[in-house]
This record gives sequence, C-alpha cells and structure tokens, in this order.
Amino acid sequence: MKSRQPHIPSDHLPQRPWIWIAQSHEISMRRERVKLLSVLAGFVMFLAAAEAAHATFPGRNGLIAFQAQTDAGVQIFTVRHNGMELRQITHVSGDAVAPDWSPDGRRIVFQHNPPDACANVATMNADGSDIIEFPDPNVCQDDPSFTPDGSRIVFHRFDPSLNDDAFWTMDLNGNDRQRIIGPCCSDPNVSPGGEKLSFVAENGQPVGAALFTSDLDGSNVVQVTPFEFNVAAKQDWSPDGKRLVFSKDGNVLVPGVSANIATIHPDGTELRLVTHYQGGDISALVGSYSPDGRWIVFRLNDHGQFGLFKIHPDGTHLKTIIPLSSFRPRFIDWGPRPSEEPDEDDEGQ
Repeated sequence: MKSRQPHIPSDHLPQRPWIWIAQSHEISMRRERVKLLSVLAGFVMFLAAAEAAHATFPGRNGLIAFQAQTDAGVQIFTVRHNGMELRQITHVSGDAVAPDWSPDGRRIVFQHNPPDACANVATMNADGSDIIEFPDPNVCQDDPSFTPDGSRIVFHRFDPSLNDDAFWTMDLNGNDRQRIIGPCCSDPNVSPGGEKLSFVAENGQPVGAALFTSDLDGSNVVQVTPFEFNVAAKQDWSPDGKRLVFSKDGNVLVPGVSANIATIHPDGTELRLVTHYQGGDISALVGSYSPDGRWIVFRLNDHGQFGLFKIHPDGTHLKTIIPLSSFRPRFIDWGPRPSEEPDEDDEGQ
C-alpha cells in the first residue's frame, strides 16, 4: 500500500510526519546492523507469547483478501486464486482497510476507520461475520497484523495527548497491550519463525522510504534497503522466512518512474527484481506471497486501469486473477486455507 495514511481526525494530527525516521547518513546496501539513533532507542521486550516454534504462516493457498473503493466507502473483498467467487465481505460505516489473515485462515484482522473518529483495530471471520472491534478511547490504531502463532496482533498506535506514534501488540481480546517500538514506522510484520519484525520507515524526504528489520527485543536493527528505494508500506515475508518482498519506487509514485516488485534477504543481500516495468505508465505493487511460497500476488497499474495478478517469485508465469478495469484492489493479502477445507486442484495455481 502506496503510502497508505492512517485515518486520523484533523484535531488529532501529530505535529510531525506520520511515519518518519531521522537518518543523517547513508548506509551501504550490504547492511551493517545499526541502531537508529534516538528514534529506535525506545525498543522494549515484547511478544513473549509469540512462540518461534509455531511458524504457522506457511500453508495451503486459500482466499485472497484486499480493500477496494465502493459507493459506501472502502470495503474488504475476498477472491479465489482463479478470480472466482469475488465477494465484498464488509459493509461497515466508514472504511474497512488493511486486511491481514490469521495463520489458520479463519479470521481477518483489519483497520476500521469510523466516520469522524480515530481508526480502530477489528477482527472478523473470513466471510465478514462476527466483527469484533478493540477501540482505545482517544487514540488511533491501524496497520494490524497477526503474529505467526495467531495469539496476538501487532499494530500501529498514535496517542495525540502524548504526540506518540509507535508499534504495539495485544492479545486477541484486546488486552495485555504492550508498546514495541516508538516513535516509528508503518506496516509491522512478524516473520514466520517469530524471531524478526519487518517494517517500513521514511526519512522525511519526498521519496525517502526504506525497509527495516529488527529482533523482537529491539536489537540487531538492519536497514534492508536504502531510503532512495522509495519502498511502499506493504511488504511481506516469504513463508520460509528467507526473503522479503516489497515494492520499489512504490511509496510515492513519481511521473515517469514505474514501481516494481523486488525480493531481498532480510540482511539486505541478494536483491532480485521480479518485475521490470519502465516509464511510469505500468507499475506493479506487491501484496504478499502465497502461503505455499510459489506465487506473489500484486496489483498491476496499467495506463490508468488496475488488475489483480499473480507471478512466480522468479518473474515467470504472470497470470490474471481480476482483469484490468477501474476496480482497484489495494493492501492485498493471500491467506491460508483452513484445515477443514478440502484440497483443491493446485494445477495452474
């Protein structure tokens, strides 16, 4: 996503850029482990319940979730890998955005932007039923994702009374809230093994956005890409935890410059472009890996039209899921198939 900005009423706006990391010197592409000065000095120990042994993100391919504009605001949709059974699953007042699948494929966590109120974190069943919200009065909460054992939710939280924006975590009942990193960043994702956190941070420049990782205790911070990569705030771990996928030149779309999908090792080595569009008329903006790791799902922008596509991580076998049109899928996440659902014929997936 873009650079997707959290929903904040105007009287709650922070006094500085929403996502910002001060970094006065360049770090080479072959990343050294760095501490991001005072900005990340407030890291604290967290996620004791996120057991590394439960790397449950890998699995069989299930439904793909995404957000899209409707006549009643932005809502969440699901679709199968072959484009069948496209369904709008939310009908909330305001916007439902940023869906993320639970590791068992039964629940979705998302961001609800009510009219004239701060954003809340919410969960629901895969069909949109049983919506549960976790409001925290007078603060804004967004960008949620599940931990790999499914026991906790990581999210971004802004407290206007303290002018503090940070990553937090809570259990599935909205309790046991713990601050992780702050002030900092967007799109927090815990690795499939439960040992690492990935996120995107900006440096205050018009197209300055980079991909970072850290240990869960805040140590071993790694700047994975340069800020000049203009990384969009939607990135994902491969199911085996060995690579990260992101959109280069996708945070702020610059005229004449195409966004492209790339993968990289979490230490910043072995950068590989998956797509190679040029000129700005066509761009590829990543959603996520498929649970089996064989595909990357993404949105294609093509001369003012948009489509949902999938491609192998080596850049081959580009396939259409939803054809090009004015319908614009965003913040795309491919979920696992629940264990009780029968296997499908994976040929062609």
